[in-house]
Amino acid sequence: MSKIKLCAILLFFLLAGCAGVEKSDQQYWPKIPALEFFKKGERVLILAPHPDDEAIACAGVIQQALDAGAKVRIVYLTNGDHNELAFIVYEKRITVRQGEFVHMGKLRRQESIKAMQSLGLSEKDLVFLGYPDYGTFNIFSQHWQASKPFRDRLTRISSVPYKDNLSYGAAYCGQNILNDLSMQILDYKPDKIFVSHPADVNVDHKSLYLFLQVALSDLEGQFPSPKVYPYLVHCVGWPKPRHYHPELDLYPPNKFIDSEINWTRLDLGFGELDKKYQAILFYKSQTESSAFYLFSFARENELFGDYPVLELAPQEISKDEVISYSGASKMLKDTSLPECSIKDELTEGGGQVSYAEENGYFVVRVDKTKKLSNRFGVLLYIFGYSKDTGFAIMPKIRIIATANKSRVFNGQKRVVNSGVLLESGRNYIILKIPLKLLGNPDYVLTALKAFHGNLPIDAVGFRKVKIK
Repeated sequence: MSKIKLCAILLFFLLAGCAGVEKSDQQYWPKIPALEFFKKGERVLILAPHPDDEAIACAGVIQQALDAGAKVRIVYLTNGDHNELAFIVYEKRITVRQGEFVHMGKLRRQESIKAMQSLGLSEKDLVFLGYPDYGTFNIFSQHWQASKPFRDRLTRISSVPYKDNLSYGAAYCGQNILNDLSMQILDYKPDKIFVSHPADVNVDHKSLYLFLQVALSDLEGQFPSPKVYPYLVHCVGWPKPRHYHPELDLYPPNKFIDSEINWTRLDLGFGELDKKYQAILFYKSQTESSAFYLFSFARENELFGDYPVLELAPQEISKDEVISYSGASKMLKDTSLPECSIKDELTEGGGQVSYAEENGYFVVRVDKTKKLSNRFGVLLYIFGYSKDTGFAIMPKIRIIATANKSRVFNGQKRVVNSGVLLESGRNYIILKIPLKLLGNPDYVLTALKAFHGNLPIDAVGFRKVKIK
């Protein structure tokens, strides 16, 4: 049996075992309000991490905006050249050659052009940046200088290789991505921006949301602030059932109930839904391996929602006083493994993450419903923003902590004597991070993952937390 056939068979059984139909999401969700109507002359900007995200998440948005007389522009962060499985299935061969992955990126660019033309856009409405697929979160958290760019493990290059792209030749570093995105926003001055979700499990989807937050902060006051509508694509086991079900509504994953996210929906007419389905068909490089998944987004509506911004009031706490926490973000099951492979006995149960500012510290508290095992640990990301300091030189902090020790990193470097304080109990871990270590920020973008050994079990998506 060939390697390709073996991969296909294994993939089939893996997906079949995890794609069972759960109870209708509708019974768990209250009525979700409708997205406001588009207006003539409005500028709508859609930010897509990869070619096809704009179709599966926003094809209805594109059609209704154009029908209302609004303008639409799409900016693609990557060309989607890192999907190894899709490459194998589409090309029916295994390769490790650098040029083959660049070839896939060029192909996906052409697929997007054709798909968007079918929805009423022209090629001039599409902007391709071409930064590394599956590498942009690494860039955001660790690579901001052009002198030390990110190097892609598949293409083995460190600059944009696509001659037809806006960013051709640009080094894979955060400052270049931020400059390109800011330039597009300032040039277009959008009224509404649709972007990937901060709780999406795909790293490029998270990073595009983060880059947008920084860009909008840098551009504040230069044009009216746009409304931002994040869309969710990657969430383990969602949406169900798989395949094309135009008769069904698309509801948020059940795990987001009580998550503080304010959801809205855009309802699609029959003709709009059919055009969305036809647009997805143009992505042949992806549908040959993932049609069951992509078509599951062609339903009666599209979904958008974000966490509210959290504002902390500073507290001066004496020895015997109790800190007042805010936020209380519900921890969600978040793993790169299929749901059917997660054993209940390995999970720690539900929990929440909350925040405070106390005596010059940013405080993060993790509470769990069960006793913490000795294998429980957390990975905390904290990216501070200050209007007075360029984001490239602001600290990019990540902390790996267990009940009795923590390791602190700023970008790629270990921070010794960081000043981070750790406290733990039967059901909680508290981390106190000096605001000075974070660059004395105006706000932070922070997210947390929980682990049982090496197995990711729970997470909280990126939240924007203002520091007063």
